[in-house]
Amino acid sequence: MRVFVTGGAGFIGSHVVEALLQRGDSATVIDDFNDYYPSAFKRQNAAILARHAAFRLVEGDIADRRVIRETMAAAKPEVVIHLAARAGVRASVQDPFLYQRVNVEGTLNVLDAMREIGVRKLTFGSTSSIYGLNAKIPFSEEDPVPSIVSPYAATKLAGEALCRAYHHLHGLEIAALRFFSVYGPRGRPDMAIYQFTERILRGEPIPFFGDGSSERDYTHVDDIVSGVLATTTRPFGFEVINLGESQVTRLSALVALIEDAVGKKAVLHHLPEQPGDVPRTFANIDKARRLLDYAPKTKVEMGVPRFVEWFRRERAHAPAAC
Repeated sequence: MRVFVTGGAGFIGSHVVEALLQRGDSATVIDDFNDYYPSAFKRQNAAILARHAAFRLVEGDIADRRVIRETMAAAKPEVVIHLAARAGVRASVQDPFLYQRVNVEGTLNVLDAMREIGVRKLTFGSTSSIYGLNAKIPFSEEDPVPSIVSPYAATKLAGEALCRAYHHLHGLEIAALRFFSVYGPRGRPDMAIYQFTERILRGEPIPFFGDGSSERDYTHVDDIVSGVLATTTRPFGFEVINLGESQVTRLSALVALIEDAVGKKAVLHHLPEQPGDVPRTFANIDKARRLLDYAPKTKVEMGVPRFVEWFRRERAHAPAAC
């Protein structure tokens, strides 16, 4: 299968591309290597993928309509996996216009290139942040989402709406996957598990927002990849599907897990809750189980020690990333 992957040198993207290549598919990746975090991280990911003969990398911006159209036309994909985006709730509060340009216009560019070229099948990487301040738990795809609290979440919901419109108007088959707090090897350095591990090892204070009672459904990247790959081989009209672990972990408990894995106590730098943050994420994954045979295997109690082991081996002696 020929697959076109946007954001394929990033955290989730590089794992997805690696799994595609191991499955025997070919993958054309477009990534802009932007400065949201040090581009060296993505360059390292791309170098790992470049060992495969069926991997092709194009450096380009999804917000450039011409580049997306020409790159996709040359790749002649059977499936598109759209993972490129500006990520991060807090950064979106600081620069919402950038998030609108990349996440909304970029998604529209991908969809319209597919329409023009004749590619019918898309997997779209969305986010649990769309659920916002939803009080009903666990979060279901059928829940209304009137309480979005960040520009990042708003741009991802707009992306889902564009996907739905292109399915209705042009018959594209689309699975929009709402990812829940993904972590694991090659993780983004701005994410909590990465930051906490790095700073505890260095003996530096960790940013500890609120009273530690916030909860997240931390999902290992291996489980996310299994869900993404399942969408590429199954027929869809238009579906929104949660991909999470369906288990919540308090911030204070997460810190304790990392402390145990590192073998050092954390120094907490207490900070107020941040604008755009939500108190809880918790995935109902019944739909993913039914449509994708999704069965997450890595509980956070297993995944955190595995991440710390990877960090010690691959990152502990590198310069601080954040």
